Amino acid sequence: MTVQDNITGPLTTESGAPVADNQNGETAGVGGPVLIQDQHLIEKLAHFNRERIPERIVHARGAGAYGTFTVTADVSQYTRASFLSEVGKETETFLRFSTVAGSLGSADAVRDPRGFALKFYTEDGNYDLVGNNTPVFFIKDAIKFPDFIHTQKRDPYTGSQEADNVWDFWGLSPEATHQVTWLFGDRGIPSSYRHMNGYGSHTFQWNNAAGEVFWVKYHFKTDQGIKNLTAAEAAETAGLDPDSHQRDLREAIERGDFPTWTVQVQIMPAADAANYRFNPFDLTKVWPHEDYPPIEIGKLELNRNPRNIFAEVEQSAFSPAHFVPGIGPSPDKMLQGRLFAYGDAHRYRVGINADHLPVNRPHAAEARTYGRDGFLYDGRHAGAKNYEPNSFGGPAETGRPLWQPSAVSGLTGDHAAPSHAEDDDFVQAGNLYRLMSDDEKARLIENLAQFIATVSRDDIAQRAIENFRKADADYGKRLEAAVQALRG
Repeated sequence: MTVQDNITGPLTTESGAPVADNQNGETAGVGGPVLIQDQHLIEKLAHFNRERIPERIVHARGAGAYGTFTVTADVSQYTRASFLSEVGKETETFLRFSTVAGSLGSADAVRDPRGFALKFYTEDGNYDLVGNNTPVFFIKDAIKFPDFIHTQKRDPYTGSQEADNVWDFWGLSPEATHQVTWLFGDRGIPSSYRHMNGYGSHTFQWNNAAGEVFWVKYHFKTDQGIKNLTAAEAAETAGLDPDSHQRDLREAIERGDFPTWTVQVQIMPAADAANYRFNPFDLTKVWPHEDYPPIEIGKLELNRNPRNIFAEVEQSAFSPAHFVPGIGPSPDKMLQGRLFAYGDAHRYRVGINADHLPVNRPHAAEARTYGRDGFLYDGRHAGAKNYEPNSFGGPAETGRPLWQPSAVSGLTGDHAAPSHAEDDDFVQAGNLYRLMSDDEKARLIENLAQFIATVSRDDIAQRAIENFRKADADYGKRLEAAVQALRG
């Protein structure tokens, strides 16, 4: 068998059963939550989490710092979260920045999304907000995540990232057009971690004391101003100082120049979601600010460096499933998959007791669980009972869920997201392009063309270009001309 040969026949699970749908996770009705009975989805995510050791599969290259979140506006009408309960309240935090695709030894100044993983050490336990420096992502369903990341990582034959793989997948996944436009624009290479925004990216649920539900999106606006590197500047920086972003963050904090972000949220009443013009739980789309204006709720400041990078940055573990009372998930299918995948990755990579490590422990009180033993277990529970219910005064359930339930209906199945009037994979990418200045458009076209021109097959290049043409005719026309000029 040569390297060009492909395995033929239908796609199957690891046990050999044919796969009916590899594009949509199984949900409880159209728009409902993802079902754990979807063996193909769970198998893909679990297998993906175990493909590399010991560094993170994605977001391996990172830096972090401790800080403080301070509430600046009363949001008690929207959420009962205690750490957001009053103006002036402060909560300790830990923020880990990262690149996505590169390995632990890769350079900081590369074209890649940046992870923005924030841990709030609240009085009700840890709340993890695991986002990026972009408000959108490449795909909208977690079942496609392992496939997407495989295209960004090393090819199994060449051992290098291959343009054919990247553009073949993006061309066949038009939903990626919006995020690719972000990535190859000016903000695709931030000059430092301090000079970029952060986003929760997903839609989350807030619920107040009366049980009312709101959908929210988080925005962290850098107070240092947006600063980016051109492709040429990034290539020079990556070669001269691979640790540029990590060094910049550490040295800024050492000299007392503490970076800050203004924290904003967009808030949508729950009743708006069903009839909104596009699916508000689609990770490839933003909510236009004219529909739901961002409101300021707080300030985030980073003011203390880790003392040991391995113990505090590399062993830090974040999971979007770590909620607190008043905050919960949404039907966002990417978020639903991440609720499982992140915790599972850390159980494999760091160990079943990763949450016992100092950087991951709750600060207000020790976690009260009946989990025992396993790798890294420190014996903290001594001889206390390890089952519930018990008659020996062990911790008991509260009877009050952290978030409000969502109604579901319909038949189980591999459903795509529910249809909304203006659902489209290209409109927002076109809007973003048309917002750019002429110089920004020129750099975007050049960045994309340089990469697309390296693919080996014309059909892959043309399919990629057509997605951008569907976003905006001028976008596609200029990109096609630039690619043709480079390919000769």
